[in-house]
Amino acid sequence: MNKIQKELQNRILILDGAMGTMLQRYKFSEEDFRGERFKDFHKSVQGNNDLLSITQPQAIAEIHSKYFAAGADIVETNTFSSTTIAMADYDMQDLVYELNFESAKIAKKVADEFTSKEPNKPRFVAGAMGPTNKTASMSPDVNDPGFRAISFEELRVAYKQQAEALIDGGVDLLLVETIFDTLNAKAALFAIDEIKEERNLDIPIMISGTITDASGRTLSGQTAEAFLISISHIPLLSVGFNCALGAKQLTPHLEVIANRTNLAVSAYPNAGLPNAFGEYDESPEQMASQVKEYLDKQLVNIIGGCCGTTPEHIKAIAEIASKYKPRPVFNSENAAV
Repeated sequence: MNKIQKELQNRILILDGAMGTMLQRYKFSEEDFRGERFKDFHKSVQGNNDLLSITQPQAIAEIHSKYFAAGADIVETNTFSSTTIAMADYDMQDLVYELNFESAKIAKKVADEFTSKEPNKPRFVAGAMGPTNKTASMSPDVNDPGFRAISFEELRVAYKQQAEALIDGGVDLLLVETIFDTLNAKAALFAIDEIKEERNLDIPIMISGTITDASGRTLSGQTAEAFLISISHIPLLSVGFNCALGAKQLTPHLEVIANRTNLAVSAYPNAGLPNAFGEYDESPEQMASQVKEYLDKQLVNIIGGCCGTTPEHIKAIAEIASKYKPRPVFNSENAAV
C-alpha cells in the first residue's frame, strides 16, 4: 500500500481549488505571459496559463502555497493543457516536455516545504492531465458523423510524453481529469500503463470525469455507472467527477459511483453554476455546506474545488471534512495495490 493510500485510510484528503481563477487575480498582460524568453514569439500567448510555469513561476508557486496553507493535501500541477494536441493552438508543441517538467518541479518544491514543516500531514502533487481540445469518439462535424479530429494513437503518444515529463519532474500521482470522452481517457491510461511497465514503476492514478449537464451523462453520452465500468479495468487510486456542475448538482452522480466501487471516490465541483457573465458566485460557506452532504452520506475520500474556487473555498471545505471519518476503501481485488 502506497503513502497516499495509507493517508486515505485515516482521513479525507483535500485537493486544491482552481488554478485559472487564481491566475486571473494577477491580471497578467500579453507581455507578462511572454516574459523575456518569448517576447518576440510570432503568436499571441495570453491565456496560455500553462506557459506561466516558465514565464511566471513565482506566481504558480505562490498559488500552490496558498492552497496548501488553506488545508490542501494534494495540489495539481499547472499542466491542464500541456499536451502537443492542446499546445498546437499556440504553436508551442515543442515546449511540452519542459512545461510538464517545470510545473511538476514547482509544485513538488512547495509540497516538500510544507511536508517538512508538518511531517504528520504529508503533501502530495498530482500531475494534471486534461482532456485535450479534441474528442476521439465523436465527430466535430455534424455533416460528417464518421469523421474524427484525433486518433487513439495520437492521443496515446501525446499523453505518454506528458506523463513521462510529469513523472520526471517528481509528481506523486497522475490525475486524468475533466474527462468528457472516455476514449481520450483510455488513451491516457494506456500510455501511463506503458510507462509503468517500461520503468517498473507503480505510480497511483486518479480519474475524474465530467457530467456535462442535467442529463447526468458525459459529453460522449455515458452515465456515471457506465463511466465507472469503462475505466475499471485499470488499477486506480480513485475515481470521481469534477467541473461542469456545482456541489449540489453533483451529489446523485457521486452516489452512483460510491455505491459501486471500493476505490477511493473524489469530487471537485465548481463554485456553483456560472452566472450570466460566466462567473461563479458561490461563497466558501455555501459550497462547504453542500459538500457536507457528501460527508454525511460517506460519498467521498478526496474533496476539492474546480472553476471559481479559491483558497478560501478550500479552507472552508477542509474545516468541515476534518470532522468526518473517511469512507472505507481498498478492500477488494479491484482496488489499486
